[in-house]
Amino acid sequence: MNLYLRYFDNETLVYNVDQALDFLDSIPEIRLTAEMEEDIRMYAESDVFYPKRYKVRPRVYFIIIKTEARTMLDFKEKKALRPNNQIQRKENSAVMHLTQERDGWYEGIFDFKRVVYIPVTGKYEYRDTQFVARCKAISGLDCYNRIIDYLRDRVDSRSQFPSAKGKNFKFHYLGMWK
Repeated sequence: MNLYLRYFDNETLVYNVDQALDFLDSIPEIRLTAEMEEDIRMYAESDVFYPKRYKVRPRVYFIIIKTEARTMLDFKEKKALRPNNQIQRKENSAVMHLTQERDGWYEGIFDFKRVVYIPVTGKYEYRDTQFVARCKAISGLDCYNRIIDYLRDRVDSRSQFPSAKGKNFKFHYLGMWK
């Protein structure tokens, strides 16, 4: 794993932490401390891939980005991007299960923002609410639609419902109906 470092117009692509520290040490405005050096080493060894920034003085930072690029040109042209295949497969499998047709009983679980009237203040506020229902449906998406239709008639219209594909809706197939 290589490291890209930038401080204003000074930038470099290095192949190990020692080269990164040498680059930072060559910039007079940056004062390397033992804690900063240790933190940079830990960042380089970790599985974290998001960019890291370090404060030089108020509102002035230098950044470090992990990359698999072999040259600065590869980095600039974004030729060494990490593949996101695992994330896409996970999302696709959730959507596939959502639309898979299987007649029977389903249990749907919603976490949504419900608008509630507060009598003491005379105002309304959003409250996190969990709603669990069992219904006859032909798929997870059908279960979602039936529960949403039921809730729309019974809660304030300003309430915010989750997406069927989001993390705030879960469903379980309970079995065939009789």
